[in-house]
Amino acid sequence: MLWSLTKVILFVALTAALALGAGYLMEADGGIRVTAGGNELSLKPFETAVALVLLVLAIWIFLRIGSLLVAVMKFLNGDETAVSRWFDRNRERKGYQALADGLVALAAGDGREAIGKAARAERYLRKPELTDLIAAQAAELAGDGRGAEAVYRRLLGHDMTRFVGIRGIMKQRLSAGDTETATKLAEKAFALKPRHQETQDILLELQAGKSDWKGARRTLGAKLSNGSLPRDVFRRRDAVLALSQSKSLLDAGPSPEAETHAMEANRLSPDLIPAAVLAARCHIRHGRKRHATRVIKKAWGTQPHPDLAAVFAEVEANETPEQRIERFAALTGIHPDDPETRMLLAELHIAAEDFPAARRALGDLLDDTPTARALAIMAAVARGEGADETVVRGWLARAVTASRGPQWVCDNCGNVHAAWTAVCKGCGAFDALAWTVPEKGEVAMPESTGMLPLIVDRPDAEPESAGPAEENGHSDADGETDDDPPDRSGFDRVAST
Repeated sequence: MLWSLTKVILFVALTAALALGAGYLMEADGGIRVTAGGNELSLKPFETAVALVLLVLAIWIFLRIGSLLVAVMKFLNGDETAVSRWFDRNRERKGYQALADGLVALAAGDGREAIGKAARAERYLRKPELTDLIAAQAAELAGDGRGAEAVYRRLLGHDMTRFVGIRGIMKQRLSAGDTETATKLAEKAFALKPRHQETQDILLELQAGKSDWKGARRTLGAKLSNGSLPRDVFRRRDAVLALSQSKSLLDAGPSPEAETHAMEANRLSPDLIPAAVLAARCHIRHGRKRHATRVIKKAWGTQPHPDLAAVFAEVEANETPEQRIERFAALTGIHPDDPETRMLLAELHIAAEDFPAARRALGDLLDDTPTARALAIMAAVARGEGADETVVRGWLARAVTASRGPQWVCDNCGNVHAAWTAVCKGCGAFDALAWTVPEKGEVAMPESTGMLPLIVDRPDAEPESAGPAEENGHSDADGETDDDPPDRSGFDRVAST
């Protein structure tokens, strides 16, 4: 209210001053005389004041008209003016509207529509670093791989979009099966953005697929440093890479570096069965039998496996079957009810020619989980006990159609492998193999069948054929009759495993 009162007082005072000044000018004597071209103009003081005001107004109007003319000239000359800014804003509005429509088309899955909107946005905006992003994704959505790669190559020219361009071309090369170029692009993308998790995973998978174990371990270390990988997962995967690196070096012959990587793999992941097997063999090679036994027992405690049993037999290669049964109690006592333990114990008793004990070791395994290996062992037990050949053949017939039991199966694609590998041969997944029973398609025979007893008379025996000799009680061309004792050479071979 005080400010309103002040404004009223000021307005009244200013009006009074102007009225007083006007009255003074009208009553004042004298004036101004202007002579131009023989004409004389006399102005009184009040008229002079009015003339000065009109002159100032005329000069202001003239300047504004001049400014307008200059702006028109600049516009015609191509310079930025208020008019040009209006047109620019109009183009931007249309361009950003086309850009928004392109994003909506992408979200709706309409690749062709998105490509058209991206082209329209480029005409208005002239900002390829924005419009090319939509154009590339739209081309991918429309199935135009060549067009998408061409757009991604344009993105390489801008610092802001270089990573996107490299990543896009890398994916196009992966789709085309060009892993060599894709690996180089993944390395460049990783150098630009080391924290990008997708790039880390792709680079790691590509390096593992090329058996670049050293480079893969560096990438894995970067994933740990950037916080994109839990430490326990890192230790497991680093163990897989160290084991693969050791195997690659061992292909050229034993070396201290290969043994160092094998030991490191076992230290990082003691439950990794292939690492335990390789580390145990390194200990055995240097006479460290106690260390080898400790490594095998620790892995067996996690999951019994025939490869562990095979390397455990190598610790004391020259022991008798009875001594082997006694020493193997360190393993068979850990998981006594596990099918692998029971089959192992049965094989050990077969090697010692204690067939009743082998039968007892199998127990109800043939009823609960009748695998091909368990049935083959039972065939060996039947032959060792002197059962009729038809009984042995019956067990073998069941073994042919029975489950193969646990194998190295890829968790990603279900592909069955005969031996463990770091990378699945079916889908290329890294560290995806697990020792388990496959759901279907059991076609691969594992390499860990060295402990399986030989249940044939001789590995090189010819197939039996019916003939007069068989009708006279002879079983084959060796002249062995049905009354002859069964040949146990297969069991002796097991004993020497």
